[in-house]
Amino acid sequence: MNYLIVGLGNIGREYADTRHNVGFMVADELANQAGVTWSTLKHAYYTDFKQRGHQVYVIKPTTYMNLSGKAVNYWMKELKVPVENVLVIVDDLAIPFGSLRIKPKGSAAGHNGLRSIEATLGTQAYPRLRFGISDNFQKGRQVDYVLGPFDPDEQKDLPAHIEHAVKMVHSFVKIGIELTMTNLNTK
Repeated sequence: MNYLIVGLGNIGREYADTRHNVGFMVADELANQAGVTWSTLKHAYYTDFKQRGHQVYVIKPTTYMNLSGKAVNYWMKELKVPVENVLVIVDDLAIPFGSLRIKPKGSAAGHNGLRSIEATLGTQAYPRLRFGISDNFQKGRQVDYVLGPFDPDEQKDLPAHIEHAVKMVHSFVKIGIELTMTNLNTK
């Protein structure tokens, strides 16, 4: 069975360590632990590895956040991965920093990357791993907040949260979304 793991973010050095790029950070750690390197291919940075007989493909779209659906749709078709085996890793303002929640479907909740994927796939029914970044910003400062770096206190805890997210990805591939939700979602 094939799986497609999608870390959402924006390309470019200026976005590298921002909250909006936490999907890229999780994908990078996943690749790092698997001992694989990235290739630049159509619409995405791409890598793959085997996990217990499953082929796991990992992409970081190079289309920028607002056009993430273009990359997801292309790679789903190219690799023949069914939508239920696609996992999108995304930053989420609606949950506290460090909270990690995997779910089988949901709304875009104002997130441009998810909105693009939903529009391209024509459905909200695709798995996503929501990485909480909190909503600790002043009114009208949302863009600056998500495109800004994590606070020093958050930076100390970030590696452990990324590690937990990687564990959730492996669990999704190994035992499925329902048991991963039950066993590994955090508050």
